[in-house]
Amino acid sequence: MKFKQVLGVVAISAATAVASIWGYDHFQRNKTYFYTQDSVKLPSNYAKFFDGQKTGDGPADFVDAASAAIPATVHIRTKTVRSASNNLPKRNPFSDLFGIDPDDFFGDRSRSLPEMGSGSGVIISDDGYIVTNNHVVDGADEVTVTLSNRRSFKAKVVGADPSSDLAVVKIDAKGLPFLLYGNSDNVKVGQWVLAVGYPLYLETTVTAGIVSAKGRSIEINSRQSKSPIESFIQTDAAVNPGNSGGPLINPSGQLIGINSAIASPTGSYAGYSFTIPVNIVKKIVSDLMKYGTPQRAYLGIEYARDNLSEEVKRQQGIKDGEGVFVLNVPANGAAAEAGIKKGDIITQLNGIIVNSGAEMVGQIATYRPGDKVRVTFKRDGKENEVTVTLRNSGGTLDVVRNTIFDKLGADLQTLSKKDATTLGVKGGVVVKSIDEKGMFSKTRMEEGFVILKVNGKEVQTVEDFRKALEAAGNASVKLEGVYPGYDGAFTYPLKLNADDNN
Repeated sequence: MKFKQVLGVVAISAATAVASIWGYDHFQRNKTYFYTQDSVKLPSNYAKFFDGQKTGDGPADFVDAASAAIPATVHIRTKTVRSASNNLPKRNPFSDLFGIDPDDFFGDRSRSLPEMGSGSGVIISDDGYIVTNNHVVDGADEVTVTLSNRRSFKAKVVGADPSSDLAVVKIDAKGLPFLLYGNSDNVKVGQWVLAVGYPLYLETTVTAGIVSAKGRSIEINSRQSKSPIESFIQTDAAVNPGNSGGPLINPSGQLIGINSAIASPTGSYAGYSFTIPVNIVKKIVSDLMKYGTPQRAYLGIEYARDNLSEEVKRQQGIKDGEGVFVLNVPANGAAAEAGIKKGDIITQLNGIIVNSGAEMVGQIATYRPGDKVRVTFKRDGKENEVTVTLRNSGGTLDVVRNTIFDKLGADLQTLSKKDATTLGVKGGVVVKSIDEKGMFSKTRMEEGFVILKVNGKEVQTVEDFRKALEAAGNASVKLEGVYPGYDGAFTYPLKLNADDNN
């Protein structure tokens, strides 16, 4: 993505693999692994200065704020192993039959190419939960977290959301300093902010600037998601590759956002950086902790994008600065049920003014399906208000959960009756494709494999396979099956615990 064919928008990375920047405030753990800041006890790194100052106020300098943020900001290093081949098949299916790879006799046809990445992160709880950008840890085989005191830990990726470019990782540690949430709705253009992180492989670095804009959309998350969430805080605090995932804080030392991207013609800092607002961060991370996947709410409208040409605006009757113009209202959606119509102009959500699509998306991103939102809109010059019950992408209020089956990274299909007859079996599950980021990619399985048994029990359909995996929980399972056209049976161990597959 370029601005005026000159200014590039890039995620902030310090490696061959893109690494992002972002932070996250304190969550207090309860029995459902849901994190909240209600009645939170101040972490020790706030004891010196936090006295209940209002967001936006602060001391004459930033010494105390930096003192609180530095111990809670971590360096995240990743290692990703890629294979470079000469377009021959990745693996020989006979390798598992014989216990060795026949290709070893004739020379290795591929070689592993490790890619090293570097980014930042923010400790959000004293027991080791850390927030960072999705692009910092995406596809990583190893994640290492180093604290400001240089203690290092292997980390586990708990969950990630490409739509918002957020992720949560966990280290095995106790009594850690962490950051407290601020309120990004209270952030004002012109207020002082600090960016903290590990740019250009340097140690912890703090820079200062001001908020230069809010509600920015730069279309960078559309590279990873068909439904991107973008409502960035724009600042002129200097950030560079390696800052990705680090915090943006106010002078009171509270987290107000996670640094994620820069606008630059060179790939390094050129004046502007973009931060994910903490109110979005809080909600997305809470979802990842509680459900394993984001619970994204939808208003149920098609709206005019912020970068429409003047000609299109005239054709549609769209006026700048009035709000969000509703282009279409799909039937049976949340907005349609509430009575919103094509041509309405949405001006407020729960009393918060929205002047653009990005601002509206940012507000909706802080809610879940089933939440009720007061929507203020103009119709024929008159102001109206309705209550909308938000829904998920399927048009329901159901909770979406990320199961083990969802993490396999494979396109599965029930074996047809004709093919089952040809193979002489009752049924099975065909592995149509394997995603390099899923659990199946950690085995030596090839596309086209037909799964016949799980731990010795026959599976004849995809649903049988799903039930067998869910029954196994986090244990390892043994998959048995055949390759059409090859003699003999093949067996693949599959470790359902994601950590064990790395």
